[in-house]
Amino acid sequence: MFASSKGSAGEAAPSIRRRLASLLYESLLLLGVLSVAFMIPHLALGLLMHWTAPGPLLLLHVFLVLGGYFLWYWNHGGQTLAMQTWRICVESAGGGRPTSSRLVLRYLLSWPSLLFYGAGIWWAFLDRDRQFLHDRLAGTRIAFKHPPP
Repeated sequence: MFASSKGSAGEAAPSIRRRLASLLYESLLLLGVLSVAFMIPHLALGLLMHWTAPGPLLLLHVFLVLGGYFLWYWNHGGQTLAMQTWRICVESAGGGRPTSSRLVLRYLLSWPSLLFYGAGIWWAFLDRDRQFLHDRLAGTRIAFKHPPP
């Protein structure tokens, strides 16, 4: 069930267990990212101006902060901090470097993939290459990151 499978480039893809472990570690790192991102502007606004942003504005802030984090890391090496630890990376479905538009699409599709009870994650158990649904739809995949020669 958790065995590695062949990716579209013919190489064994990281197991679902490895990708889920990376996702769990990523969520811990994101707590720190969001803490800093909220503490500075919202605490300053609250203390200095006695103003609290409404809920939809806070959600937009989270969406933009996380988008900035993921898109910056994916565009600069294909790996977030957690992905570096687990030696996995984001690639195009053919194995090359994904375009920025594909990465934006991956980020946008990952929200419903996770928020609908993890349906996009569960999809990996049915997918022929064991890829998440948002990767399949965005034309990306998770692969092993090999160290430089």
